[in-house]
Amino acid sequence: MPGITREDVLHIARLARLELSDPELETMRAQLDSILTYIDRLKVLDVTGVEPTSHAVPLVNVMRDDEVVPSFPQDEMLRNAPDRVGELFRVPRILEDSA
Repeated sequence: MPGITREDVLHIARLARLELSDPELETMRAQLDSILTYIDRLKVLDVTGVEPTSHAVPLVNVMRDDEVVPSFPQDEMLRNAPDRVGELFRVPRILEDSA
C-alpha cells in the first residue's frame, strides 16, 4: 500500500479548513503515514475470541443512585442572594441590545 501523499494531506487540510505551511504539511504527512502503517499492523492480529471493549480497564459508575428527595424551601435558597427581586435572583446583564 502506498503511503499517504502530500496531496492527500492537502485534501484533508482543505476539508478541515486548515492552512498548513510546507513544514507542517510534511510533518502531518509523516504522522498520518505512521498512524496508517500501525493500523495495517493491527489488522493482521488474530483477535478470535477477544471480546470487544470500550475501555482498556473496567469502569465502575461512581455516581449515586438517583433518588427523589425534598427540595430546600425557597426562602432558604434565596436567603443569601445578593440581589433578590421577590422570588427571583437578579443577575448582571451580560447581553447588549442589538442596534
